[in-house]
Amino acid sequence: MIEVLAKGMAVGLAVAAPVGPIGLLCMRRTWSDGRIAGFATGLGAAAADAGYGLLVAAGFAVTGLLVEHARAISFFGGLLIVWLGVQSIRAFRAGGAPRAAEAGDFRGVLSAFGTTFLLTLSNPMTILSFVALVAGLGPSLTESAKAPYVLVVGVFAGSALWWLILVHLATFAQARMTPATMRWVDLASGGLLLAWGVSIVGAAIFV
Repeated sequence: MIEVLAKGMAVGLAVAAPVGPIGLLCMRRTWSDGRIAGFATGLGAAAADAGYGLLVAAGFAVTGLLVEHARAISFFGGLLIVWLGVQSIRAFRAGGAPRAAEAGDFRGVLSAFGTTFLLTLSNPMTILSFVALVAGLGPSLTESAKAPYVLVVGVFAGSALWWLILVHLATFAQARMTPATMRWVDLASGGLLLAWGVSIVGAAIFV
């Protein structure tokens, strides 16, 4: 079981680590709303990763269904990324100082979690990544009926570990930035999110 857990953590790290809209959003929320909101953003993605991991490891035949509706799912996910990019650009135009989220600001934390949970679920290609990664774990998953669930725990733990590392790296970088620099980071991150979202929407419509 320890081997399955370790492999699950490796899968979680491998899926979460590549830089993309979720990583950028995690860093931006860490800078603008504090480490709690930034980590909640990452945990939303980790929870979605674990959900996909459960579906694949337990052998649910959902891959075909997701691929069948991939265009519609990607379209709405792209729109969500566009909205997040616009929000970041609005923060640049407002020119306000970053606000650290308070420990009791549950609405903001839940919003950060829920947004990235839905955003990660909206990418049907994520489950295809799990299919490929989990395929190599076949023999170890048949050792016990509990093995698939141990794998999911490992996936969540590995993904969450990456987001925790990223939040601390973002906090370290922020300490060396001036308020003016932070404003331009808002503009740059907003522009990248907007471009990502538009490209996803465009691909969903025309490809």
